[in-house]
Amino acid sequence: MPDRPGVLVLMGSGETSPTMVEVHRSVVRRLGRAPDALLLDTPYAFQENRADISARAKRYFAESVGLAVEVAQDDRPVAEADWVFSGPGSPTYALDRWTTGGTGAELRARIHLRQGATVLASAAACTAGALVVPVYEIYKVGAEPHWREGLNLLGALGLTLAVIPHYDNTEGGTHDTRYCYLGERRLSAMERELPDDAAVLGIDEHTAVVIDLDAGTAQACGRGGVTVRRRGTQTVLPSGTVVSLGELRELAKGVSGLRAEPSAVPASSPDAAPGVTLAEAVKECEARFETAGGDPAALVRSVLDLEAEITRWAADTEEDEGGVEQARAVLRHLVTRLGGMADPRTPEERFAPLVGPLVALRARLRSAGAYDVADAVRDALTQGGVALEDTPDGPRWSVRD
Repeated sequence: MPDRPGVLVLMGSGETSPTMVEVHRSVVRRLGRAPDALLLDTPYAFQENRADISARAKRYFAESVGLAVEVAQDDRPVAEADWVFSGPGSPTYALDRWTTGGTGAELRARIHLRQGATVLASAAACTAGALVVPVYEIYKVGAEPHWREGLNLLGALGLTLAVIPHYDNTEGGTHDTRYCYLGERRLSAMERELPDDAAVLGIDEHTAVVIDLDAGTAQACGRGGVTVRRRGTQTVLPSGTVVSLGELRELAKGVSGLRAEPSAVPASSPDAAPGVTLAEAVKECEARFETAGGDPAALVRSVLDLEAEITRWAADTEEDEGGVEQARAVLRHLVTRLGGMADPRTPEERFAPLVGPLVALRARLRSAGAYDVADAVRDALTQGGVALEDTPDGPRWSVRD
């Protein structure tokens, strides 16, 4: 593997979604034909659906990236693989096992020797820094904000950073979930505990920083940006920006005056077409359904387009903003509404099984002299949208528009 180019990719999220396909493809192309590819399932190995997550990831890489991926076994050395990937789950669970089992040292060696592609996303990306956000413990369990010592893969590049994925997360709605669910208050407090030479590297969702270990450059790719934050001040590298590792080190030290301007992005670049997220696609299809009016073709097309988006995202292993299941719930809702619109019966035909017996009951009550109760039945029908008219030939009713 010494002839294989060295690259480190850190992703904020979307690692097995359509938004990151071009980033993955651009990395795999550097490795030549049929690279030896390894998936580390450690961050989510404690989950009962571990096998399902791995199967979806393997399908994504095979179908979208053209890469055959093997799930790592305990006896498989990470150093031998051309391409290594790890993604969602718990940063600290992965960190504890990689530190004690030797995988952490092998990952550091890959970066130090500039050998092969190492792609870490979401939880796994957290572990790459000198310090790690224990997000499960803080956000889900309620532990006081604190840092854990990380694998420090970036230390080989002269960078002392805490990597924070999901940097621009907005799932909280009414509360601040930016910065991997920490929010500004907790991140500010944690920043005060950082060593003097350390900074934060924030990676937005559906965004990656691709570090070319041979060329000594870092490129922001995807939908968002990459942020270097130090003591509350920050520099944002928009998508398409390329900086040298020397410039990145200066930014991490708080050196001002550096201009981070996005470079021109060629059509074949991993940043060329990041696409929309599933949540955005769902909203767009819903909006088209609502504005389609009585156009059957437009209604059906919006539903079919949503189904196609769900199929595209079916392999996604990280369910931001509800993910595929929430999208399926929306699809079922739209199909149900579409079915209601397609009912060929008139309103009277649909309501006849309910309204007919009530009209007959009212007639019997009137015959029996129970006019108060009969009027109550009529009032109830009127409130329900049924217009009732007494004629010499008997009562007639219709459904009001």
